[in-house]
Amino acid sequence: MRNRLLQLLAAEDFAALKPAMRTEEMPLRHVLIASHTAIETVFFPETGFVSITNDEPSGRVEIGLIGREGMVGAAPILLADNRSPHTHFVQMAGHMLSLDVAVLREEVERRPAMRRLLHRFIQAQFVQTAQTAFANARGNTATRLARWLLMCHDRVDDDRITVTQDFMSFMLGVERPGVTAALRILEKAGFVLKRRGVVEVADREGLLDYAGDGYGTAEIEYARLVEGSLETGM
Repeated sequence: MRNRLLQLLAAEDFAALKPAMRTEEMPLRHVLIASHTAIETVFFPETGFVSITNDEPSGRVEIGLIGREGMVGAAPILLADNRSPHTHFVQMAGHMLSLDVAVLREEVERRPAMRRLLHRFIQAQFVQTAQTAFANARGNTATRLARWLLMCHDRVDDDRITVTQDFMSFMLGVERPGVTAALRILEKAGFVLKRRGVVEVADREGLLDYAGDGYGTAEIEYARLVEGSLETGM
């Protein structure tokens, strides 16, 4: 088991969920949760990661990213709803554990420690979404791309991120020439190496400096809220 959220559950809480969990492939671009559709299953990525996007007639923009640190479908299901206005689809292929919503809700009601941990993860996701809005408003395309690459890098076991410039343009909500220019800036600085369909992180510290305050707040809050929750006893 590689999902960090599941690793943080108390042993007895994880044991209650384990019999109902299914191991599944997570194919590239597969839609796990369609917008405005009743959610019947939640997902815990083990490898790969999932984009949360806001889809409008004018276009699609990524507003969140979930990998092995979390759970896909947490907010609506655990906050008394059964659907989301956002699309959740696989941005990097991998595998995951899936669980029926009915099972999760039943166990969350019975297990306060589980409920507390998952609610803390939801808060961490809210912070990530807010930080995305901040980065989009205050950063230029190159700093936003640096942040996005760091977030992807956090969720893989390699320095290579499989992604095309068209897809980066799609996720950042900018025209492809803007992404091409931003990648050129990052490559010239020695932060990344780019090949067809792949961006390799060559200097993570340099990317961190370049991304500035667009990156870090959400990651610190995840560590405080989720990874630190067992230590504080809150």
